[in-house]
Amino acid sequence: MVTEDIFRPEDIRRRRAENPKMRERDLARILGISEAELVAAHCGHGVRRIEPRVAEFLAGMQAVGSVMALTRNESAVHEKIGVYENASASDRSAIVLGRDIDLRIFPSHWVHGFAVEKRDGGEVRHSLQFFDRAGDAVHKVHLRPESDLNAYLALVEKLSSTEQSPAIEVAPIITSEAPQADADVSALRERWTAMQDVHQFVGILRSLKLTRRQAVHLIGEEFAWRLDGGAVPAMMERAVEKQIPIMCFVGSRGCIQIHSGPVVKVVPMGPWLNVMDPTFHLHLRLDHLVELWAVRKPTRDGHVTSLEAYNAAGHLVIQFFGKRHEGEDERADWRGLVEGLPRLQHASAA
Repeated sequence: MVTEDIFRPEDIRRRRAENPKMRERDLARILGISEAELVAAHCGHGVRRIEPRVAEFLAGMQAVGSVMALTRNESAVHEKIGVYENASASDRSAIVLGRDIDLRIFPSHWVHGFAVEKRDGGEVRHSLQFFDRAGDAVHKVHLRPESDLNAYLALVEKLSSTEQSPAIEVAPIITSEAPQADADVSALRERWTAMQDVHQFVGILRSLKLTRRQAVHLIGEEFAWRLDGGAVPAMMERAVEKQIPIMCFVGSRGCIQIHSGPVVKVVPMGPWLNVMDPTFHLHLRLDHLVELWAVRKPTRDGHVTSLEAYNAAGHLVIQFFGKRHEGEDERADWRGLVEGLPRLQHASAA
């Protein structure tokens, strides 16, 4: 049981010093606090609070050069090495369309920000870390040896907060699923069938008060069907073998990060499925994936097929598509790959 004095910043720092190799997220869970609280406790000790002003952050990042962008949820970690380029932002959304770093950002969930210096022997590692209201990470940037440290330090100075307290306030974010008994299945099928663009899907869910998981359960096998539990590694194996470029989406509450391109080196390790390519790393907990779906959405260019994985809470963990550009037909090899994955036998709707 965690005692109250663990929540004092000096005690959090002591526990961090006693466990130097443990990941912050794991240590925070043991201490019964959020990761953001653990990081904040080090303000003045290698950590500086910064304002999570997304537009200014993006405007300054291109000058920093090549970095590693990281977005994760409880079950998947998505890392891309590249440059923040072709960025634009508004109060409600932001986007990065770089050759390697491709992000969809939701600024309202960027609540806490920190510039972190971490000493590892004689090396100092720099990162920017952003968290939501609950203290969960929404996005991180880790500098690399080739990054422009001066441009990074100038950006940190620009974003630096006047508040440097080692304590922050966090609050749980509660989401609720609408009862499926209330769902208008006819309206869902009508609107799903009429889709002209996959981006319309979120609006359909919002207007019908459905979660993504509820929608795939309700829509019927013409548009969504359950897959066997081994579908993700099977898909990866075939994509590598046939050199089919894919799109891999992993999201937090505040950011969706996308890889587009081939996958070459897939390394299973215990419950983890890892991709270890030069500019793309993925770490996926296969044992967290309790529902796998193949999903077909109509567009003006023909239908688009995805593989979607959900955890026990019904949240989307990861999503895969065949690589394509707006206005292009879906790749036939990707479509055939997904349609050939083994289906779950005798599945019943939840």
